[in-house]
Amino acid sequence: MTGDIPEHYSGGGNLADRIARDLRARGLEPSDLTPAEFEPLDEFHFRGRAATLELAAQMRLTPQSNVLDIGSGLGGVARTIADTAGCHVTGIDLTAELCAAAAEISRWLGLADKTEFQQGDATSLPFSDDAFDAAITVHVAMNIPAKHRMYSEARRVLRPGALFAVYDILQGEGGEMIFPAPWAAEPSISHLATPQEMETLLREAGFKLLDSIDSTAESLRWLEERTAGTGPPPPVPITTRLLFGEGYKQMVQNQLRALRERRMLTWSFLCEA
Repeated sequence: MTGDIPEHYSGGGNLADRIARDLRARGLEPSDLTPAEFEPLDEFHFRGRAATLELAAQMRLTPQSNVLDIGSGLGGVARTIADTAGCHVTGIDLTAELCAAAAEISRWLGLADKTEFQQGDATSLPFSDDAFDAAITVHVAMNIPAKHRMYSEARRVLRPGALFAVYDILQGEGGEMIFPAPWAAEPSISHLATPQEMETLLREAGFKLLDSIDSTAESLRWLEERTAGTGPPPPVPITTRLLFGEGYKQMVQNQLRALRERRMLTWSFLCEA
């Protein structure tokens, strides 16, 4: 889990500084915002914060829970869970620049005591056995070829009976994915599994599968609304375009086509260790 993936997600330079400059240029002070207002930037997955809240609601979280976010990115999922459940969330991500920015954003939003972020590999987690009460991974495995190792590691660090929420982009029946996409400029770093492969991988890792939900239609409607500007206006006027630049326009169009043709799917799984 090295090489092209961190390069794809690195924005060049200090990402937190760039975000702060963009916000201040629009008259917004980062420390005056709430975790929910950061959603357009830091929850760059389909259906954003609403999808995170749906997953978290199924995870039996309490303020005492110690939660792991695998592939934490800019930390939006971790902060939403920490903010709403009152628990502690540890995020791990392969890209050091994203970890540094996530920690700084948490500091702005007053969640530095409930979240922490460290650079690391999802297929070789730097944690002891049975270290966490719950775990989540959101739009991460698309970049990971060794998914069996990722899910085996997730099972290892979870206590028996802990819940693991998985929400990812999968390979659909409508043909191959179209590139560029937000997770891969070209096919070499894209590794989509089918829903059937995912169920097998999770069971073979030692999880009991409790639920499996296809949300592709909802994701398509969400992206169509965002693209057409018919949904509610974003509270923060900067989005993940900051990470991907002008190429983001083509990425969005490719995703729209792929969802409509079911080349790509969005799917969630709820598992028990």
